[in-house]
Amino acid sequence: MNFKKALASGVFLSAFALAGPVAALELKEIPGLDPNLPPVAERVPSEPLVVDLEAKGRTIGKHGGSLNTLIGRAKDVRLINVWGYARLMGYNDKLELVPDLLESVEVEDGRIFTLHTREGHKWSDGHPFGAEDFRYYFEDVVTNEKLTPSGLPPFLLADGKGPKFEVIDETSVRFTWDAPNPLFLPHLAKARPPFIYRPAHYLKQYHEKYGDPDFIASEAAKVKARSWAPLHGKKDEMYSARNVDLPTLQPWVRSNDNSDLRFILERNPYYHRIDSTGQQLPYIDEVIMTVADGKLIPAKTQAGESNLQARNLSFSDITVLKKGEKLNDYVTALWSNAKGSEMSILPNLTVKDPVWRKLMRDTRFRHALSIGIDRNLLNRVLFFGLGTPGNDTVLSMSPLYLPEYTRKWAEYDPEKANALLDEIGLTERNGKGIRLMPDGRPLEIIVETSGESETQSDALELIAENWKDIGVKLFAKPSQRDNLRERAITGDLVMSVWWGMDNGIPTADMDPEELAPVQSESLTWHAWGDHYETKGSGGEPMDWAPAKRLMELYEAWLVSKTPDERTAIWQEMLQIHADETIRIGLVSGVRQPVVVKGVKNVPLEGIYGWDPGAHYGIHRMDEFYMAK
Repeated sequence: MNFKKALASGVFLSAFALAGPVAALELKEIPGLDPNLPPVAERVPSEPLVVDLEAKGRTIGKHGGSLNTLIGRAKDVRLINVWGYARLMGYNDKLELVPDLLESVEVEDGRIFTLHTREGHKWSDGHPFGAEDFRYYFEDVVTNEKLTPSGLPPFLLADGKGPKFEVIDETSVRFTWDAPNPLFLPHLAKARPPFIYRPAHYLKQYHEKYGDPDFIASEAAKVKARSWAPLHGKKDEMYSARNVDLPTLQPWVRSNDNSDLRFILERNPYYHRIDSTGQQLPYIDEVIMTVADGKLIPAKTQAGESNLQARNLSFSDITVLKKGEKLNDYVTALWSNAKGSEMSILPNLTVKDPVWRKLMRDTRFRHALSIGIDRNLLNRVLFFGLGTPGNDTVLSMSPLYLPEYTRKWAEYDPEKANALLDEIGLTERNGKGIRLMPDGRPLEIIVETSGESETQSDALELIAENWKDIGVKLFAKPSQRDNLRERAITGDLVMSVWWGMDNGIPTADMDPEELAPVQSESLTWHAWGDHYETKGSGGEPMDWAPAKRLMELYEAWLVSKTPDERTAIWQEMLQIHADETIRIGLVSGVRQPVVVKGVKNVPLEGIYGWDPGAHYGIHRMDEFYMAK
């Protein structure tokens, strides 16, 4: 069902192709599964999600095998909960938002949401999943000041107020807000979802309201927690995959905790999806994630050490990867990168230095820097001419796309750039031809990087040559991700280079938070984002007209009722970004290599992004299977 029609009708139905009545299917046992487990008919919901793979152009798979993949750091084991992409609501490959873990959703007036879970659905330990798990989250976790001192997260607020929560029956709950809440359903489908349910049967033992005080004290001492609340927090890790005892609804479950270098994730025997022949998903028995130096992952992948690899691979690796295909029997698929730009230069609009602040907020200055970059040269040198030069904005795959969003103030014109800088009053130069700032300092911009991308460093070298022609000196300063964010917090960061918009393929029903100053982690406007997140107790109030308008539009989106309202809001926000060049995008549409070795049902053409997409998630990794 189309998302917009579903909103209008008030009912969401599964958009996955269904194979027919579940009762007509003969459920099949998984070979080699623990014989002590209940039969499959008792493990899956009474109405599991049935997937017709042939209707999706895929083949019926077979159970078994281990999928090996490489990760750059131990904490990336959490990606199993991204790639598995079992969500209450999830996006399909057409960017339609449909039920997944949920059987159905009813929406009334954009503010009343009734969620129906699947009867007989179970957690990975076999315990029933249902309304009590939602109640525990809402009443005992997110509204408990000791566990959530910051209060309700934004997606649970509408016009600043939280919802009324009701348990309807064992499989149904209702959230009712006084005003529309367009954030709610899209947030449930994120790569890192909010998990508005918790395994209550497991976590209650660590909660002061339900648990034995002596047991809680003993367990807290083991992990050096001062009280029950931090102990509960350590146990409640739905996203990180660090607590091997925590039940899950994802397709794979971490099996042990004895290594930080090699993680084994085994199939969830109670997973809720089956194929049209009655086989329970996932097909693959286990996913093995091995930690390797991120810089070595392309070489290890070329050597055939990974069955499925996109993490830590970039466009610059494609040539090397292609050379190893025949020798090591793999295929390098090239997926469409969903980022708004492969990289963007980010002026810090809340930089502490008053002279830099005035320059950064001068629209002419940002325009001059943007049109002073030869993006066609960057595209040819770094991406073999295969990308699209232009701004950091939505891509042509998005229904919100307009060509001017990509092109405006992005055409190389050094003569006009020089004229704009002269118009600002930056006419004086030193003996090396570098313009002088109003306080006499040379116009030398330190562009800081996370030190994680050679391509970003190469791009800055080329941009430095361009900017030299307009009297601007660029110094690239490699740093580390945490240091970069810390300098944004202190206001010492002048300019940085980062990846473009995470979501370059939005629909109007997706959250436009990347376009507004609402995130403190933003390197563009940390102080404004911090002020918003802390409800005025931190950061700085917005004192720049375009930022104020973006905030007004974002707050209008938060109470919007119809897709048409949201479309108009998105388009004005995108137009402001195009007019103001708030982020200096460089090249978009750069392909993401995805190496596939011995894995079937992996599409050769796909979307690779974080939100929406969850990397492999949108293409349903639980439907992949091993060839041998």
